[in-house]
This record gives sequence, C-alpha cells and structure tokens, in this order.
Amino acid sequence: MKTRLNTTLSQQLALTPQLQQALRLLQMSATELEQEVAQAVASNPLLEWAEEAPPRSSEPGPDSAAPAPAPASPSGEDTGNDAGSNDWMPDQGPWAIGSTHDDEREPPALRLAGEGQDLTEHLRWQLHLLNLSQRDRSIGLALIDAIDGDGYLREPLEALAQALQPELTVSCEEILAVLRHIQGMEPTGVGARDLGECLALQLQLLPADTEGRALALQIAQTALARLPRAGIDGLARELRQPVEAVASAVSLLRRMEPRPGRHVGQEDPGSWVLPDVVIWRQRGRWQAALAGHSGPPVVIHRGYEQMLGHCSSSDASYLRSHLQQARWLIRGLQQRGQTLLRITRQLLVHQAAYLEYGEQALRPLTLREMASELELHESTISRAIAGKYVRTPRGTVALRDFFSAAVETGNGEETASSAIQASLRQLIEAENPRKPLSDAKLTDLLKQSGVTVARRTVAKYREAMNIPPSHERVRIG
Repeated sequence: MKTRLNTTLSQQLALTPQLQQALRLLQMSATELEQEVAQAVASNPLLEWAEEAPPRSSEPGPDSAAPAPAPASPSGEDTGNDAGSNDWMPDQGPWAIGSTHDDEREPPALRLAGEGQDLTEHLRWQLHLLNLSQRDRSIGLALIDAIDGDGYLREPLEALAQALQPELTVSCEEILAVLRHIQGMEPTGVGARDLGECLALQLQLLPADTEGRALALQIAQTALARLPRAGIDGLARELRQPVEAVASAVSLLRRMEPRPGRHVGQEDPGSWVLPDVVIWRQRGRWQAALAGHSGPPVVIHRGYEQMLGHCSSSDASYLRSHLQQARWLIRGLQQRGQTLLRITRQLLVHQAAYLEYGEQALRPLTLREMASELELHESTISRAIAGKYVRTPRGTVALRDFFSAAVETGNGEETASSAIQASLRQLIEAENPRKPLSDAKLTDLLKQSGVTVARRTVAKYREAMNIPPSHERVRIG
C-alpha cells in the first residue's frame, strides 16, 4: 500500500446561502413572511419599506397592479364558463364569499383574529361582575378553567376540590353553589355537566306558558338518553303522555343549543388567514394574481448605495455585505411570488370545476404531476403550498386542498379522494337521524351516483372525517 493523489471530476448541488434563503422564504406563510421582512428591514440599513407598497389586502382591488388581462392558464385556454352575471371580480366586492351580492367591504385580513373574547375570557369577565367573596371567586375561576370549548364542565366536583388544595379547602357543596352562578351566565347552558342539564338550563329561561316546556324539562332531566332508541312513540308510552305532546316537547328540545360555548370567540379561519394568491373570474375566465402583501414591500436605500464610492474601505465592506443581503432578499421574494403564481395558474387548468361546483368536482392531482408539468422538483411544490392560502369566490382555501390522491372507482375511472369524502359527508348530513346510513348503504348510494368503491374504503374515509359509525349516529335530529 502506498499513498497516492488522484483527481476526480464530479457534480453536486451546493446549497449556497442565497439558495437556502430562497427555499426558506418559499416555505413561509404570509404571516411568517411579514415578520421575516420586518426583521430584515430593522437589521439591514440598506433596506427600507417601499413608499407606495401595495396595501395589505386579501385581494387586488380595481386599482391593483394585478395582471388581470393575463390568461388564467399558460395555454391561454378558457378554464371557466361563459361570462355571465355570476362572474366574481375584485371590483364587485373583493371580500365577497360565494355571492356577488355580499355588501361587506371590510377585508377579513384586517379584522382582528380575536375580535371577541374566547369562552374562558368571556366567563371570567362575567364572574368579576358578580358580587362574590374572594373565596367564591377563586372557586369560580377554577370552574371556568375546567369548562371546555363547548361550554361543558367535564371534571367531577370531587376532582376540582382536590385541585384547589392545599391553597383552598372546599367541599363539593360549595363548588356546586358557585357553579349555579356560572350556569346563570351567558351563553345560556354554559357550565352544564351533561347534555340533559344543558338543555334544562335553557328551557328554564323560557316563559312558563311555552308549549311543551314542562314535558321537555322532564325529558331532558330523566329520559333524554332513552329518546334516540325508544323514539317518540316509545317515550310517550313510557311517560304515559300523548304522542302529540311528546312530539311537541321533542321539537322544543331540538331548538335548544347542544353546545352553547361553540359560538363564543369562534371565527371562520378564512376570515383572518392572510391569503397569498387571489382567484377570481372575469369574462368567463378564471384569473389568478398575487395578493397585495405578497410582493416585495421593500426596496434598497439609494442613499446608502451611493455612499459606497465615497467611504472608507471598512465602511464600504460593511455596506457591500448588507447590499448583497438586501438584493438576495428582494430576489427571493420575487422568486417566491413567481413560483406561487405559476402553481396557482396551473391549478386553474385542472381544478376549474372545483371552484365552480365545490369539493365533489375535485379532480385527482398529485404533487408529482404538478412538478412534472411545471418542470420543478416535487419538494419545491411541497414547500410552495405549505401553509399557503388562496382567496376564491368560495372563501379562503388552503392550496394543499387543491391536491388529492386518485382512487380507482371500479369502472375504470379515477376520482379524487377528497371528492369521495365530500359526497360521503353530504349523504350523512342528509340521512334520517333516527335511521343513520350504514357503511354498506353508503357504498350503494355512492355506486348509484357513479362512484364504485369498496365498503372498507367508505369506512376508512368516514373514520378519517371523524364521523362515528351508524349505531353511534342515532340522534334526535
């Protein structure tokens, strides 16, 4: 063995700092990108905010620089329907969702995500308005912290008493007394320990002469669990009441809110998520453009740039380093926007029917197919759509929702898995609550609509959507 020097020629991809920054910017969501740019402006003297930066809006307005005349697809083919009165355009109300007659003009992106208090804060605010002792107030705070998002108190009173020790030694009777105060708060029914108590709390606030109120209270307190199985006729025999009276009481129960806490502090995610891209229809064509905040909102400070030729070598080295970083950032932002726009416009070629008719019209599309069509790497597509949203006439949709795996339907055709799930959800929502559809029946109904899948596939998608089996879906209505 002797030591030798050999020369070999090879190729490899080197992740330069510039490429690393471009990949990092591509993967950021709109909110993360804003924070990144703000931090860069604060730390780099050669970067400054553009004087006429596009407004922070969810969609391009009539005066936006969005390339509206550009075709929606690279091929220039019409991916939409003929122009009509139902065309959705930015100048018709950029923030309309699913309707051209939505008069709301405030951009959801400008609304505060916490426009209202959440349930815990809402109850704490009401607790401080009550004339309670410090001891009872401490018990009330512990109770409120134990109430879940639906408004129910799931923890046993004994467990709450133990949790308050050793700071506070209380009995279950004391906790129950404070709980009665909380159950008198808004929303009505909050603090209930089960569904029957929740409905009873709401019924007790109705006028005493409300038709069916007394019988509904009796059912809620004693027979609610037996109602789904026994039905109205069986419950009428059990309670020795006329069928019409029981039916009226059950109808009253159905008008109560089973989850009183769900409407407090809850907002549609589409009302506060910042979309990166906007899709609208103009003259029968689906158009796509970057949202106002997605373009490079920063420019290079010309004053510092001109100082490069008139300063010392050390100062010039400092300025050149920051100038290079500023150019990399601006170039990375431009590349990010171009990549997002290319992907979105290519999606319009495949998923125009999805925008028109909803999830049931979604076509199978994978990241690999999109990468092949755009001549990009699959990982680039994955980074580009991660955490990105697009504003459409149907609301704000995640870009990843446009992609769905193909499922063989048994008749030689392929259907998107998301479309099958949407059909299943629609069938289950329309089922008879007294006789829910079994997986076998759902399979038959899908087959009648032209989608032939196995029963185990239906069961898998039902479980993926967190929908219980048929015997657990039996309910009042």
